[in-house]
Amino acid sequence: MTNYWLVKSEPDAFSWDQQVANGVEPWTGVRNHMAKANLAAMKKGDRAFFYHSNIGKEIVGVVEVVREAYPDPSADPGSPWVCVDMKAVGPMPKPVTLAEIKQEPKLEGIALVRMSRLSVMPISPEHWKLLAKMGGWKGK
Repeated sequence: MTNYWLVKSEPDAFSWDQQVANGVEPWTGVRNHMAKANLAAMKKGDRAFFYHSNIGKEIVGVVEVVREAYPDPSADPGSPWVCVDMKAVGPMPKPVTLAEIKQEPKLEGIALVRMSRLSVMPISPEHWKLLAKMGGWKGK
């Protein structure tokens, strides 16, 4: 069973275009325990929305987990931080903005709205379908 997620990146630090250009990229730098637990729960084949935070504030693409959690090479040795490898699946045909998400009553409970500082969060299958539809995403 595929699980769904949303991962946030500041586009001036690491953008969707960089993800696409790099192909497979480790999702490093997460330093929040809840976000770390979400990374550790990701399974190969899971899908995630790629969200530009701070600048843009919108879902811009879809990535897939291609390697499950392993020690984050950007962290101090022996620290508890992990990363997963992601590959770009495709761009969102129409980026879905935070403003649009907040205007949709069916999305009021999602973590993106409730816990705005969390960088890695689960998305329910129902919310995934709705967000995909809002952005014109036809894939799974």
